[in-house]
Amino acid sequence: MRSAEFSEIDRRLLNDFQQEFPLSPTPYADIARALGVSEDEVIAALARLQARGAVSRVGAVVRPNTVGASTLAAMSVPPAEIERVAALVSGFPEVNHNYEREHALNLWFVASAPEADRLRAVLDDIAARTGYEVLAFPLVEDYHIDLGFDLRI
Repeated sequence: MRSAEFSEIDRRLLNDFQQEFPLSPTPYADIARALGVSEDEVIAALARLQARGAVSRVGAVVRPNTVGASTLAAMSVPPAEIERVAALVSGFPEVNHNYEREHALNLWFVASAPEADRLRAVLDDIAARTGYEVLAFPLVEDYHIDLGFDLRI
């Protein structure tokens, strides 16, 4: 997407609120005040951005395994099947994101669930539905990586 395709509100939402999202009972109203627009405009802009694929979700990021259970997982999927399998994996609400890598294990994803038993059931269900083994790589040591980017769009 090109910069011209985004309104000023879109650009500010995408750039200015990656971190320091207001932790209050009225975060969208707080953002609206900072942008000089209405809360309804903020909510509508976020919905448009999500519909366009520029925003996948608005929500907190918490340290892995402090609330529920999560794991990095990988699969070895034949290239001809990768799009079908990736779409199926993405269809699980427990899957945060998935991506293809150039490796024998070529489809990677992060899955989360309220408890470890449910997480294992989700991974088993993915394996059963796709016909491909799912390898889980649980977190051993965590590192904080700031995923905020100055988009300058």
